[in-house]
Amino acid sequence: MTAFALSSASARVLARAAGARPTRSGGLHRTGAPVRRGSIEAGTFEEAFFAVPAPGETDRLLTACRRARDAGRRLAREARAGTRTLSATERRLAALTAGAVRVFEEICTLARLNRGRVFPSYDWLAEATGLGRATIARALVLLEAAGFLLRQRRFVRAEGQGGGGGAGEAPCYRQTSNAYRPLRPAAVRAYLPRWLRPAPVPDDVLQREADRHEAEATMRAGLSCRDLAQVTVGGALGRILARLGARIDAASESQNHTQPLVDSL
Repeated sequence: MTAFALSSASARVLARAAGARPTRSGGLHRTGAPVRRGSIEAGTFEEAFFAVPAPGETDRLLTACRRARDAGRRLAREARAGTRTLSATERRLAALTAGAVRVFEEICTLARLNRGRVFPSYDWLAEATGLGRATIARALVLLEAAGFLLRQRRFVRAEGQGGGGGAGEAPCYRQTSNAYRPLRPAAVRAYLPRWLRPAPVPDDVLQREADRHEAEATMRAGLSCRDLAQVTVGGALGRILARLGARIDAASESQNHTQPLVDSL
């Protein structure tokens, strides 16, 4: 990442000195291809980004997206009639299109078939859905704004022709396909049918959870510094903090149990 930042800065300085116009999506690298802002190197974050969907989860996500578009159309009609002022969430729902729902359907299908690992290119989505690249790009923006999609731009190291393979060469990068994760936003639950909303948590479960947190807080308040470090941290750092806590406990105990002074005659 340090080499990436240095190469980007040097390219911008050279372009400014030559009078070239800056690119819209980041500085040019030695490969001549821009890397867009917010991109992360492919292979460094996917394990924490992707999630395996539960059985039937992708179908529920797609149904929620379709119902959200239907709700958005009703909201748009009410707004045009002047009987309703749309909030920010309602405006995002009203902006959903049939193309966005079709793209989301394809992403949910890929998530089901590939165990959550979804990273198609724009060309692949255009071929699978029959939509144009501009429609695909607009649909992804609408889905991300409505909260149905989490998107992360990615880049890879370029190989060959000065791609950083030789000794002393700065690494070069190129943009690759984005990583996607379908979601069901909590903000749109109020606009979905009741059977698509999660069941409310029973009061007795909430009370038991509150009692458990209170008992845990009381237990931790009575622990010594050594035991508290072992319970909350653990591992090698926990052992180091436990030894430090043991010294603090010993110092506190020595201050609390001082020897009484001998009575003077």
